[in-house]
Amino acid sequence: MDREDDQTDRSNFRRLLSNQFQFPSPPPPPSPQSFSSPSSSLRSNLENDHHLDHNHQSPEDHLDLFDYSVIGFYFLLIIITGLIAMRKSNRSTVHGYFLAGRYMQWPLVGASVFASNIGSEHFIGLAGSGAAAGISVVAFEINALLILQLCGWVFIPVFIASKVCTLPGYISKRFGSSRIQIYLAALSMLLYIFTKISVNLFSGAIFIQQTIGWDIYWSILLLLSVTSVCTITGGLSAVMWTETAQSIIMIFGSGTLTILALNKIGGFRNLYKEYMKAVPSIIPANLTECAVPKPNSFLLLRSINDPDMPWLGFILGQTTASIWYWCTDQMMVQRLLAAKSLSHSQGGVLFAGYLKLLPFFLIILPGMISRILYPNEVACVAPEECLKYCQNENSCSNTAYPKLVLGLMPSPLKGLLMSVMLAALMSDLSSIFNSSSTLFTCDIWPLFRKKASNMELMVVGRAFVVVMILISIAWIPIIQSMQNGQLYLYIQDVGSNLAPPIAAIYIMAVLFKRVNEPGVFWALMVGLLVGCARMFLNLIYNEPNCGDLDVRPYFVRIHYMYFAIILFWITVIICFMISYLTQPPKEYLLIRTTYWSRYDKTERLDEVGEENESIEKNHATNTISISNHGDCESNNQSLPEKNFVQKFIVWFCGLESSKTNKFNDDVNNNLDCIENIDENLQSDRIKPNGIKQIGSIEQTMKEKIILTSALVIIIFLAFFIYIFFSIPNWWKIIFDMS
Repeated sequence: MDREDDQTDRSNFRRLLSNQFQFPSPPPPPSPQSFSSPSSSLRSNLENDHHLDHNHQSPEDHLDLFDYSVIGFYFLLIIITGLIAMRKSNRSTVHGYFLAGRYMQWPLVGASVFASNIGSEHFIGLAGSGAAAGISVVAFEINALLILQLCGWVFIPVFIASKVCTLPGYISKRFGSSRIQIYLAALSMLLYIFTKISVNLFSGAIFIQQTIGWDIYWSILLLLSVTSVCTITGGLSAVMWTETAQSIIMIFGSGTLTILALNKIGGFRNLYKEYMKAVPSIIPANLTECAVPKPNSFLLLRSINDPDMPWLGFILGQTTASIWYWCTDQMMVQRLLAAKSLSHSQGGVLFAGYLKLLPFFLIILPGMISRILYPNEVACVAPEECLKYCQNENSCSNTAYPKLVLGLMPSPLKGLLMSVMLAALMSDLSSIFNSSSTLFTCDIWPLFRKKASNMELMVVGRAFVVVMILISIAWIPIIQSMQNGQLYLYIQDVGSNLAPPIAAIYIMAVLFKRVNEPGVFWALMVGLLVGCARMFLNLIYNEPNCGDLDVRPYFVRIHYMYFAIILFWITVIICFMISYLTQPPKEYLLIRTTYWSRYDKTERLDEVGEENESIEKNHATNTISISNHGDCESNNQSLPEKNFVQKFIVWFCGLESSKTNKFNDDVNNNLDCIENIDENLQSDRIKPNGIKQIGSIEQTMKEKIILTSALVIIIFLAFFIYIFFSIPNWWKIIFDMS
């Protein structure tokens, strides 16, 4: 992710929680002259290609007509894919618009989860962190791989069995209270603004700024205009189909860049040697240690007090933030709830988990190579030099990936990869906007308008996207000055302050029946207070510059991963204490809302009431329709005919009547609308609003065997990567270096 460059508004935000990026006091550092940056043979090749001429921008650094043609053709394909998905899906009901009709199969689910996660902020942030600190950020991807499986095998069965559309809705069903539901929905939307939307906007804006040279705010307006149209009109189905297409091209395009980059430095064997020599040519005397790659740059999990990746803090602390993101965040879980069955949902998380093995090769490795090829720009430490190269005097590491794309990719492929990056950003933003709109429409708006019509909910959901966009733009100037140029770690930091309490209460809600509403509510309030206090102090106390003494209070200097552990257990302890001092939850609230009761077939009082209300409403609607119009044919003949433009606008905006959409046409196929009213009403018990409610989590033995086998393999791979790449000098084991 990228930080835009606004030096006039650097404020004390710029040093938020960067104690994790300070370098421990090393032995006297070698002088810059002792480094050959890069090796002489590689330098010769680069000079011939003008890669080391940082004051001269060659024509190859810009997109040409062929590149723009590829970008245009690519977006045309994406638009066509989205239109086809819009044509096939139901976008006129809440379930159809926000859950894609719940007919998605596992390849679409997995690819959509992967694409929703791997947006342009990863191509900017992961590559930038790889350039600045080495391979340690790979640990985030492997951790995500494991937490995804936890979601698929523990959380998703409960969410599906409880028949919910949103995760705050699940909490409301589990505890019978709306105050926690409102709080979680509101907090989730705030986290979307602080940790996702604004940072995504800057990620894409950096790409546009680097390739076209547009002003960063004009770039953001362009991205928002295209993204908002796709999101507001398309619904989740269109988003998931386009994300699947984008993930395929993203993998092939970025894979091509990785191959070209490795070939440029002489292969993977030279990566370690060249990376450790990649230092800028201009290094102020007091910043020498900041310019030199750290000796442990090629270790995954590091010592317990490492400023970047302490193994204990990562395993116990970062995992809590990952549980929030992968298991209890609406944006990710919404795609799993859109699957046609539990098996397809679990197949989707397995597929997404295997795809999460790719970011090291597709993103982080190119970021490290970019530092090798362009050390003066990507690894700059002198503020005036960084300001010259990327208009950000903190760091230019976030330009690693776009710089590599512009410098290495040939003309047509350059355009393809740039279009993929922009499309990845827009798909990511579409996912966020769709999920935030879902939360507001399903969890907050009905509290104020209990009898809101379906059309009203659709309009409110689409309008709320615009509100989220405006709020995000207002937050952008603050983000641009933060976290020493590594915005991916800014996201992890904000998440560590606010996410652990959410992860804690969802874990307890799913696994512990005795936990009740007062315990969860007050634990969340205390967790919010402690997390906000930490964030507030981080804003007051500036982080020291690299090499300076850290004199901040100890509470602020605690590594964000260790703080996440503390915050998580504070929430758990308070929740248990209050829960056991107050009345246990009512028995009916536990039906199908915990992992241990997920197979319970007992009818819930609240579900029976909802179904009866839905049936009565549908019965009244049908009765009025029949009494007023006699029969279907005369009713249809009495409706005024819309012209083509009117039909297109209504269809494009997804505001057509739910009785005329394709899904309901399929449901009512070959049924006479008068003679089969009772059958249709009975069907509505299972399919309110014309959308199948998936409550069954039954699986065949064949499905269980296949899914379990794939699960065992992926867990083994994850632990092998953790252990092997945390062994000192593992690269010598592979290449037999002396």
